[in-house]
Amino acid sequence: MSELTGKVIFLTGGAQGIGRACAIAYARAGGSVVIADINLEQAQTTLEHDLHGAGAAIHCDVASSESVRAAIQQTLERYGKIDAIHNNAAISRPSKPLHETGESEWDALFATNLKSVYYTTFYGIDALKASRGCILNTASMVGILGQDNHAAYVATKGAMIALTKAMALDYAPYGIRVNAICPAAVWTPLLHEWVQDQPDPAAAKQLLDDIHVLGYCPEGDVVADAAVFLLSERARFITGVALPVSGGAELGYRRIAVR
Repeated sequence: MSELTGKVIFLTGGAQGIGRACAIAYARAGGSVVIADINLEQAQTTLEHDLHGAGAAIHCDVASSESVRAAIQQTLERYGKIDAIHNNAAISRPSKPLHETGESEWDALFATNLKSVYYTTFYGIDALKASRGCILNTASMVGILGQDNHAAYVATKGAMIALTKAMALDYAPYGIRVNAICPAAVWTPLLHEWVQDQPDPAAAKQLLDDIHVLGYCPEGDVVADAAVFLLSERARFITGVALPVSGGAELGYRRIAVR
């Protein structure tokens, strides 16, 4: 694949999980990937082991304005441009209903998952105007469907989907496309840990398979392949979309009931 040849992609939270899968896919598609992650050591490991050094790893705390500014500046100093910003970094805990969520927990989720999009856009918009680039936000199907005991997380992802549409309208005059991608469950290190923490790990794994109409919980590569498409010229007339990459999970709760 060469869909992203010559493109510079600034990817937050690219050290592991879905972000790592996207970093690998972007590099395979010919892109230069800047992995901006709070865990610099893991970002460097991903860069060296999975991308064979083709890109850069930069420390970035997406909840910090100064950290994001510095990471964007380092990217521009190294490459001279940015063609795409992929806002992927996120946290999901605590898993609580709203009234049990502490104010500091609420603020942390919104700072990492949502205000980070403000920071990357604020500091990166001039570069994107120059390149007529694009923005991709990793949202979630829970931002459309809702989820119990994850009030703050669901709120951030729902807000991200709405923000994606507003940004698409605001930046269309500059030729900048803005889209969101909405996975359901995806196998990541954190999800594997969650399964093992359940009273019946085998039943938890089966549930994750069953909520997807296609019959299995996927790896991050299915999200990464869709992300490559959305950043490529093949998606040149797509903007303001919240694309499900969910195996039909939004349709599939009936699957559990009929078994």
